[in-house]
Amino acid sequence: MKALLLDSNALLWWLQDNRRLGAKARLLIENPATAVFVSAASIWELAIKYALGRIDMDQAPEKLIAGVFEAGSFRELAITIEHALAAGGLPGHHADPFDRMIIAQSRIERLAIVTADAAFEKYDAELVDATR
Repeated sequence: MKALLLDSNALLWWLQDNRRLGAKARLLIENPATAVFVSAASIWELAIKYALGRIDMDQAPEKLIAGVFEAGSFRELAITIEHALAAGGLPGHHADPFDRMIIAQSRIERLAIVTADAAFEKYDAELVDATR
């Protein structure tokens, strides 16, 4: 079974049924044999950006996101102390604390990150291009 961790951009595109999420990435996410995780860091990031008016969403994040968890499509990935220490110890290739957390979580939990962020390539993490 393949295990994925959605970056915030991939999660948002999934929630909005946005065409920017590529066909291959969408098929992987939809595959029942794939375990799909969403980090608390991504939910936090979307909630902050929504509150600041920096992202456009049809509904508040808590309403959009609740549906995918209730349906059992995605699994929640909490932030642990081990994740926090690993994120803090990463090289400074990426300054975004949310992305650093996702990278740390993917490495510790052995999850491939679905992302469109090219800066992730500088880290030792398995990646899936969200745009393909």
